[in-house]
Amino acid sequence: MRVAGYPDSYYAATAQGLHEYPRLDSKARADVCVIGGGFTGLSAALSLAELGFNVVVLEAERIGFGASGRCGGLIGSGQRKDVLEMEELFGYERSRVLWDLAEAAKTEIRNRVRKHAIDCDLQEGQLVGIHTPRYLGWAAELATALNERYDYPHTRSLSHDEVRSLVATDRFIEGFWDSHALTLHPLNFTLGLARAAREAGVRIFENSRVTGYTRSDPVTVSTAEGSVEAAFVVLGCNGYLGKLESRVAGRIMPINNFMIATEPLGRERAYELIRGRFGIHDTRFVVNYFRLSDDHRLLFGGGENYRAGFPSDIRGFVRPYMLKLFPQLGDVNIDYWWGGTLAVTVNRLPHLGRLKPNLYFAQGYSGHGISTAVIAGKLVAEAINGNPERFDVMADMPIHLFPGGTLLRYPGMVLGMLYYSLKDRL
Repeated sequence: MRVAGYPDSYYAATAQGLHEYPRLDSKARADVCVIGGGFTGLSAALSLAELGFNVVVLEAERIGFGASGRCGGLIGSGQRKDVLEMEELFGYERSRVLWDLAEAAKTEIRNRVRKHAIDCDLQEGQLVGIHTPRYLGWAAELATALNERYDYPHTRSLSHDEVRSLVATDRFIEGFWDSHALTLHPLNFTLGLARAAREAGVRIFENSRVTGYTRSDPVTVSTAEGSVEAAFVVLGCNGYLGKLESRVAGRIMPINNFMIATEPLGRERAYELIRGRFGIHDTRFVVNYFRLSDDHRLLFGGGENYRAGFPSDIRGFVRPYMLKLFPQLGDVNIDYWWGGTLAVTVNRLPHLGRLKPNLYFAQGYSGHGISTAVIAGKLVAEAINGNPERFDVMADMPIHLFPGGTLLRYPGMVLGMLYYSLKDRL
């Protein structure tokens, strides 16, 4: 079933609670104008409304049109980099604070789903499949660190046979299991956040692309047919930022990732493939990620490109990645295929901050966007409300410009990606 305004994805076909919001066609006033109707923007808007702020959300397309409605739906624990890497970068104390913020993000998601009765198929559990001998021992080291230094006893390393008993592929030589990680239907979660925000008094406008805003106090945010005057602006565009804000665009690079959904496999065949509803990804630089849907399809993500357009045949592009892991699916039809755009930073850490005089932004989630974006929106709301402590922890992480800024980031990144992709294949 094709849904107007959304890509023809499995998520759109199974969307719950679709609601058409009006286009902004007049002048409006608000305490805060949020640009972007995805995880970041809606989390910020809902949190701000609960704090008593008058909020307007401007979405260029439909709510959840971008990565928030297209991603794999996996929610891992911690930051994009594991705690072993974070300790090397920042030391234990700061790594622990960032870990606790990431745990708060998972709690925020659980609480939102429960409080607002969001029907988004929230499930628990994640397996990381280790694909190369150079990562042997990593799972055991990480599980020990989390248990002993982070009070997180929910992980363990898995042998090849243990992994094989959970996932019917011979491609993983070890595994890492996290019983408190999550998965969900990302578009339905986003639609649920929008409904909760609307019920809290947030005014949401779709098909209202922002064309620019003043650097003044208050600020005037303009669209083709209307404008919003506000004391604060929240920029939640991530991979769809484009040329809207030159002061931060050079610290992220949009990349495209792709997914397919098989035909329904039936419960028996689905559970022969994966023994449960948990999420799975591997340790490749260009990650494969997958899980079962509630109607027993395999949802599989694999492959990237680094240009403005998508491959002409997304199904044909992704299917070989799936078959390398699961050659037994050679007879299975692909019912849906789609692509989406996310944003990465040079060091794969999220980029949060303030721009004078009154603009807050959060972006660059680097494939760890559901939990990070949701907590980022909440932290932005706290900062606007005069409590910036947790926001400042995230905003203090060093995020470097891509060499050459927006002009040269693509050639440099493509060369880097080709190098790491070759390492994956070897």
